[in-house]
Amino acid sequence: MDLKEITANLSKISDIYAEKFNINRDNDWFVLKIQEELGELTAAHLKLSKRARLGDATQTELEKNLRDEIADVIALTLLYAKDKNVDVELAIKEKWFKYL
Repeated sequence: MDLKEITANLSKISDIYAEKFNINRDNDWFVLKIQEELGELTAAHLKLSKRARLGDATQTELEKNLRDEIADVIALTLLYAKDKNVDVELAIKEKWFKYL
């Protein structure tokens, strides 16, 4: 799967989520969700690195939670880019790959 196909699938899921929970994804919703998910990723990182309360979570659960939160940050970032009509592949090529 390429980024365009991944983003299209994420968009379908996001639409279902928004309809189910009656969420108005206005102009800043995606970027605010990225911030929320980044906070959750930070919390998962702190727990995995034993710098936050772990509760009853096992190492396996902590590792899965980190993966899940990374997926959320990436997914919401791709959805934000789609909402802003940004070609992520081109943006990465222009910003990062110019150094290769």
